[in-house]
Amino acid sequence: MSSELELSFRPDLDLTELMRQRAQSLQQRGQKRQDGERLLRPNETVYQLDFSKQSLKFSRWSVCLPDIARLTITATSQLWTPDLTNLMNRQLLEPAGVFWRGEKDQILQCYDADSYEFGERIAELAKIRKVMYFLFAFGEGCNSETVNCSIIFTTDS
Repeated sequence: MSSELELSFRPDLDLTELMRQRAQSLQQRGQKRQDGERLLRPNETVYQLDFSKQSLKFSRWSVCLPDIARLTITATSQLWTPDLTNLMNRQLLEPAGVFWRGEKDQILQCYDADSYEFGERIAELAKIRKVMYFLFAFGEGCNSETVNCSIIFTTDS
């Protein structure tokens, strides 16, 4: 018998601040980023997802956005260890999850195939990771205060 497991994305404020300090430090010293390094943009926040179980099957997304908003979620690969290395472009996974609401009272939109593939990829990585990191890029009227996002899996009991 299978049951549902909903996992909520949590902002990692310490890691976000550390990555912002890296970008500011380079800018202040007039230095360039490492070749291929991915610096955090002003509209991005690092989120993490903790896996309480490893054997998961993707079911669906649960994303709550304000009236008119856009959110892009990009996963990082299992090769990124934030306490040891800077984030590199090659460590960002595709496809990204893109969710939006273009008009007031419009239902939430997404690129269905990409969002489903993204969810399946996260379920696969959950088999080898206990924690995954994501970049949430906020656009068009949303921020970390106005977005609530989780992912629902089915799991064998």
